[in-house]
Amino acid sequence: MTKQLTLQDYLGIARRRKRLLIIPPVLCAIAGFATSFFFNAKYTSTALVLVQGPRVATSLVKPAVSDDLNERLLAMEQQILSRSRLEPVLQRFGLYKEDLNKSSMEDLIDRMRSNIQVDVIRGAKERSTPGFSISFTSDNPKVTQEVCSEITSLFMQENLKEREESAVGTTDFLTSQLADSKRNLDEQDAKLAEFERKHIGQLPGEQNLNMDMLNSLRTQLDSVTQALYRAQQDKLYMENLLAQETAASPDTPSTTDVQNQIKSLKEKLVDLETHYTPQHPDVIKTKQMIATLEKSLESDSSTEQNSSPVSKAASQESPSSPNIQHLRDSVHVLQTTIREKSTEQAKLQQEITQYEGRLELTPTVKEEYKQLTRDYQTAQSLYDDLLRKKSESEMSTDLERRQQGEQFRVVDAANLPEKPSFPNRWQFAGGGLGVGLGLGVVLALLIELSQKAIRGESDIEFYLKLPVIVSIPIVVPDERAVSSRRRKWLGKKAQPRAVLANTPGEGR
Repeated sequence: MTKQLTLQDYLGIARRRKRLLIIPPVLCAIAGFATSFFFNAKYTSTALVLVQGPRVATSLVKPAVSDDLNERLLAMEQQILSRSRLEPVLQRFGLYKEDLNKSSMEDLIDRMRSNIQVDVIRGAKERSTPGFSISFTSDNPKVTQEVCSEITSLFMQENLKEREESAVGTTDFLTSQLADSKRNLDEQDAKLAEFERKHIGQLPGEQNLNMDMLNSLRTQLDSVTQALYRAQQDKLYMENLLAQETAASPDTPSTTDVQNQIKSLKEKLVDLETHYTPQHPDVIKTKQMIATLEKSLESDSSTEQNSSPVSKAASQESPSSPNIQHLRDSVHVLQTTIREKSTEQAKLQQEITQYEGRLELTPTVKEEYKQLTRDYQTAQSLYDDLLRKKSESEMSTDLERRQQGEQFRVVDAANLPEKPSFPNRWQFAGGGLGVGLGLGVVLALLIELSQKAIRGESDIEFYLKLPVIVSIPIVVPDERAVSSRRRKWLGKKAQPRAVLANTPGEGR
């Protein structure tokens, strides 16, 4: 069973064991300070590099490299700290000459790599990197500075090289992609032109034009049909007049002319009957004219049989009247007009059929044309986008070649270290002091806990389980009989027992 110590108990232990709390820390501090002299001095040279933004506004020229700077620094660090980069530096500056025969080149490069430190300096904004520092540690101050400068130069060169290669590679890639895109665009353009040539007049953009042309042709057809009908009516009328004039004229036409008229009227009647009913006035009128001419022909035949040969010859040689000749000319003109209008009517009907066929094929042609147009527009958009990106990449490449883009600028060059960074003798002494103090505290507690001495009223109550009834103070000798040193020593010895003693005359 162990007594629980209070703050007063700890203070009492400190007073009683003050030598253990003083002597070990002092000895350990001296030992640590002395130990620092057994280590070889190491010097550290540091260079500070600032990341300077592009000199041309990014809104005007887009940077060729837009990756995160931290990732690029990590990639550059891995490349620069590789064996192919560090081995020439190690040999040029003669690092670790004393260990060349003892260790392999891999071990020496690992040792050099461990002495290189790259620290990123964070900016005020989140994830911004205004710069970084490069440190190198070795046992020669001058060589340390030169190696640190060399590594800093490697970072500068690697940044310029990486940015220019990235810009040039991007431009080359876009150039090849642009060439492929142009070939694809030319193929789509040729397909579209061939389709337009093959389906001329059937394209979606010509649908309204075809509709207008169809309406116009239909209007022309109606006009021609009406003109044809009027010409036919006029011819019929003229033939009727001619028949009447011929019947009333003393100069009767020959039988052949009458037969031709009858034949023409019958053909007209057949045409009229295909369009109209038998009760139509034109049909009835034509039938009457045919009947009249047939009667006239019969009467002429009987007259010719009764007349003499001389009268027949005279009648055949007698010329027709001017009115009859005019009517015959009019009929001939109307026949020519009817033939022309019939030919024009057939031509218009053929054109109408052609345009109607185009309009019927428009939905199918429209779907195919839409697909070709969509492919062509996609190829055109891709070509335009690649052309724009190629122009931007060429400007970015030129910007990097002129070193007007993002750059590393050395703010503080590698310094020449004047004091060793290792060992720090005061740190060794402080470490020894801490170790000694801990050792003294542990020894003091172990000694106190191992002893069962009674040093106060609380110890009596804890160990004996009995209450304190009365306490007797320590009687101090006459001050005149002891020296001041003895008096001081007795006074300090009496302090622990003052806890047991109360004021004179008091008891519990």
